[in-house]
Amino acid sequence: MRITLLANRDLPSNYALNLLLPRLAKDHSCALFLSDKVGGKAAQHPDLQRLQFLEQTLCNDLLFPPLDRLDATGELLTFSGLGTWLQQPWRRLNDPNSEAGLSALSATRPDVVMSLRYGRILQPEAINIPLQGVLNLHSGRLPKYRGVMATFRAMVAADTQLGTTLHWIEDASIDTGRIVNTQSAPLDQRRCYLSNVLSLYDLSCASVIDAIDAISIHQDLESSQAEGPSDYFSFPSAPDLAAFQANGCIWADLDFLAATLQRYQPPAWDGTQLDVSKAGLAALYRTALNPEAAHCRS
Repeated sequence: MRITLLANRDLPSNYALNLLLPRLAKDHSCALFLSDKVGGKAAQHPDLQRLQFLEQTLCNDLLFPPLDRLDATGELLTFSGLGTWLQQPWRRLNDPNSEAGLSALSATRPDVVMSLRYGRILQPEAINIPLQGVLNLHSGRLPKYRGVMATFRAMVAADTQLGTTLHWIEDASIDTGRIVNTQSAPLDQRRCYLSNVLSLYDLSCASVIDAIDAISIHQDLESSQAEGPSDYFSFPSAPDLAAFQANGCIWADLDFLAATLQRYQPPAWDGTQLDVSKAGLAALYRTALNPEAAHCRS
């Protein structure tokens, strides 16, 4: 079966793709398109700019380029390194509903489109391209947390559970399609935001594989419309970000971030290209952003 994946150029997307693509590519032909960001506007609030640095700048601009230039691989692969599991190298797709975007999607002849963290809203013409439909892995429980940064909302609300929802995209509304399954795990407020986000994919990627495998053998996926209170959340406001900090929440724990980024480096990597030790990341982060508040815990 032909699977076209839509994701975003950020660390959580890359981590999820590292879990998904090796298993999908065993039985299916895979193509990958990436958006450059979620939404149309650049992050304005300093806290969101810091998060963008941690999720995107660190990997896309600082860590991945030297690894790609030297063809160096570790346990986890860069976006370019993931090409070993693709029929062709990944491509940018920031305008999937344009004539060129629709043509690019159609050219992959997808049976299923699988979306996760993709930064654009698909319109009906794009949704109708795959023969079997469009699935989306939403990083929150639906319908409670529609929209972006559901993990942030759960942490601010001091929820006891984190969740993901695999659902169909059936129209251009956001996170409203029939739900295939929901996965849940305890939310540990002592863990940083990025740790909680990445843990979602350890939890949920197996359910994505199972769903695609079921479709490939013509099994009907049981699905149902979400029930219960529904809220849509855009990017956090200044009061939301203040509440996050007041709860003692942080974007990234440097021990966790260093351990994660080091998984992309080969064992013999000497750090001369980029030092992703705890001390190196702390220096890099402070030099790049000079944050007034401690949004990384050392």
